[in-house]
Order: sequence, then structure tokens, then C-alpha cells
Amino acid sequence: MLDEAVDALVQHPDGIYVDGTYGRGGHARAVLGRLSAQGRLVAFDKDPEAVTHAASDPVLSTDARFAICHAGFDDMAGELAARGVMRVDGVLLDLGVSSPQIDNPARGFSFRFDAPLDMRMDTSQGETAAEFLARADERQIAEVIRDYGEERFAVAIAKALVARRAGGSPVSSTGELSALVAGAVKTREPGQNPATRTFQALRIHVNAELAALEQGLKAALALLAPAGRLVVISFHSLEDRIVKTFINSHSKDMVDRRAPFAPPQPLRLRAIARIKAGAGEVRANPRARSAVMRVAERTEVPA
Repeated sequence: MLDEAVDALVQHPDGIYVDGTYGRGGHARAVLGRLSAQGRLVAFDKDPEAVTHAASDPVLSTDARFAICHAGFDDMAGELAARGVMRVDGVLLDLGVSSPQIDNPARGFSFRFDAPLDMRMDTSQGETAAEFLARADERQIAEVIRDYGEERFAVAIAKALVARRAGGSPVSSTGELSALVAGAVKTREPGQNPATRTFQALRIHVNAELAALEQGLKAALALLAPAGRLVVISFHSLEDRIVKTFINSHSKDMVDRRAPFAPPQPLRLRAIARIKAGAGEVRANPRARSAVMRVAERTEVPA
């Protein structure tokens, strides 16, 4: 949904915009193509490889309108303030793992390859998925797989993981995890690998993705200038539910129940669109089949 996202985002060619998930620069190049010489784009990415890619890109690295920060979009407020930016005209968030991360076996995101079970978006810090599985108890593992993967066999998978660890061979690779889950899961939807939900859950947990999303949405709302756009592309129901709830909660007058006679807090967002990938895009990119894009606009900031 590249064109749809950029169409929704860029309303003022002279404005300042945020690409919260640089990836490999697809959205960034498209946004810069819509900006005037006075426009600016600040990109964010947790992945050091993404930042290196931007620095070595012959077009982006020489474009004075573009800058990239090695940080998550949940840190955008502080990073932008350090650059003297207090208001922006649009924020774009393309959630989840990027295609280069999935397709690189060494990153450990995919059960298509046998590789170390890492799953960190920022490989310079934090706990890997293998390290989490090596220390967490059965209850913690089951909660992560159930809550973030919506996996009904979470307890069975957690028991199998802990039993294997107790036997002296904790899971440390994507192939080992995939095989263990396949043995623990009794049934699965046609065409879906039994390990899909478990891999999703561990990735979300290791990268604290849902907490980062909630913080990033709050930061975006605080930064958006009047009529500025928030554009979010999500790929599974947990993400989309958070985005939908956030937009809805700020798209209506809010009454403070502690002060029922006070005037309601004016709405701060106006929901504009919910868009799904078209059939042609899904054929060209099967990963887009679950994508949902939500667009909202910042209302006037009260005086």
C-alpha cells in the first residue's frame, strides 16, 4: 500500500514528516518524491542494518531533506526535540518485521531457515528469543505465546519447551523451535505452519512491540500539527486493535468522570480511512494479505 500510504500522509509538500519504520527506504523515497525543497523527512529504525543501509544509499545519503535516527518510533519525541522539531505534519508507521529481516536467515525471524533463534530488531541490545526461552518458567512462556500469538496450544508448547530444557538441550535455533511446536500442536489452519503463531509471539515479546506501539501513537499525537496525518499499517489483529482503539478514543469528546461538570475534552483526532490491500497487491506480495491501513487527522489544537 505504498501509494495509498503516501497519498494519505503528505498533504503539505513543505512540511516535516516522520517515517517511523525505515526498513529499506521504500516509503522514505516515495515521501521525499512528494516533498518540495523545503520539506523534511526524519526516519527511525531500531535495526542497525537499516541505518547502515540509509547511510550508504546514494540518493538518501546525499539528500539534505532526509535524516535517520537509530531509535524506535516510540522514542521519536525526544529524538525530534534534540533536532529542534516540536511539530510535524505527518507520521507514518509500517508495523512489524521488515522483509529483509524475515529473509535474512541469521536474524532468526523465520522458520523457513535453520538459524540462531535471535528475533531482535535491534541486534545491538536486549535479550534474544533463545535467551528468553532458556530462563523463563513454563507460565511465563505460555502467557507470551497465548497473549501475543493467540495460540490455543500455548500451554502444551510451553511444557514441551521446558521439558526439553530440563533434559539438557534448550531450544536455540529456529529449526529446533519449529520442530518442537509441530510436535506439540495438534491441529492447525490449512496452509499455515504450526509454528507461525509461536514465532509471532516471541518476536513481539522480545521487541516489546505492543508497548512500543502504544507509546509511539501517544508521541505521534503530541507531535502532530493541526491537520497533520497519522498513517499506520498493521499486519495482525493485536496491532490493529491497538491502533483502532487509540484513534477511536481520541475521535470523540472525552468527559472526565472525576469532574463531571467540567466541559468535555475536545476530540483530538478525526478518523479518515481504513484500507486493506487490493487483490493485485496481495498477488504480487502475499505478505500484504493481512495488512490494514488506518488514517487519522489531527484536529485543531485548543488554544
